[in-house]
Amino acid sequence: MSALEVSSAGPLAPLSAPPRLRLGRQLAAGLFGSRLNTALTVLTVAALAWIVPPFLRWAVLDATWRGTAADCMAGDGACWAFVGAKLRFVLFAFYPPDLHWRPALVVVLLLGLVVATAMPRFWRRGLLLGWAGVVGGSWLLMAGWPGGAGGLLRVVPSNQWGGLPVTLLVWTVCFAAAMPLAIGLALARRSKMGGLRTIAVAYIELMRATPMVAILYVAMLIVPMALPEGVTLDKTFRAMILITLFWAAYLAEVVRGGLQTIPPGQYEAATALGLSYWRSMQLVILPQALRVVIPGMVNLAIGFLLATSLLAVIGIFDLLNAAKASATDPQWLGFYDEAYLLVAAIYFAFCLTGSRYSRWLERRLSRKPDGGSR
Repeated sequence: MSALEVSSAGPLAPLSAPPRLRLGRQLAAGLFGSRLNTALTVLTVAALAWIVPPFLRWAVLDATWRGTAADCMAGDGACWAFVGAKLRFVLFAFYPPDLHWRPALVVVLLLGLVVATAMPRFWRRGLLLGWAGVVGGSWLLMAGWPGGAGGLLRVVPSNQWGGLPVTLLVWTVCFAAAMPLAIGLALARRSKMGGLRTIAVAYIELMRATPMVAILYVAMLIVPMALPEGVTLDKTFRAMILITLFWAAYLAEVVRGGLQTIPPGQYEAATALGLSYWRSMQLVILPQALRVVIPGMVNLAIGFLLATSLLAVIGIFDLLNAAKASATDPQWLGFYDEAYLLVAAIYFAFCLTGSRYSRWLERRLSRKPDGGSR
């Protein structure tokens, strides 16, 4: 076939290059398209050549994969034997070892709930019942029940909770609970009622101007003093309530940004169809607005996952704090690098999965019913 084809515009036009060739040209232009790009490429390669070989030698070639702390101290590389010995502590912290099946089951339930929520095929009312059941069951598994199930569900106080189950429980429950509050705040901030709009603006700006550490200290110190005499709340539960209120302010701004992208014609069309305000929001406006802000919401979700490490300031052993505490064991003292790398790998897996899911969901929701794109 000729290298030229007749263009619909008139004159002959060259055929488009194959996808691989186009990708190669784009990559070459990005790496060496200018003097600055070339200099940055050379500097990056030099930095990698300086960092990667020593790291691989420490992490793989000279590493101690099995043995004791003495074996690790005798070597020059990483001590992955420490990870094998302390993995259960990093994941479950001070939870009783004979009951580790309970927090492990909580992790499976919460991850399964998140996966089901991420799939559009499960976006039905039954999913709300699933959330209530899984969250309630997870809390029951972690806390136990007095005299329940022949001792299998014996009570475990929250000061023994920690590790990955606590991180996932706080992250999933607080983010899910903050979402409806954020939608309400975003709608209130755009409301025509001045008093409601002022309250929403004041709440959002106050929360966004307050550090999360201060919010956690309020949950730990101020909330117990504000409760009626004789009424107590678990510190983890108090922290989750305040974190939900805190995250809702940030999510509200993301949702408001999505609402601002909807053209006025959409509102007018919904009104012309006779839809009430709430029905138009439910059926017309919010589905479009939330689809637009998927990247922003996923970005916030990843940031919130990493922010759970601040729970350490009120004595809650999240995943990162449990890893730090594992390196203070006198038998395995000082192996902080390995502990932090393990936690970094777990966080990276969650963040990468969330990022890829965001791209997949954007592509899926942008398709027309006949399979085309909008």
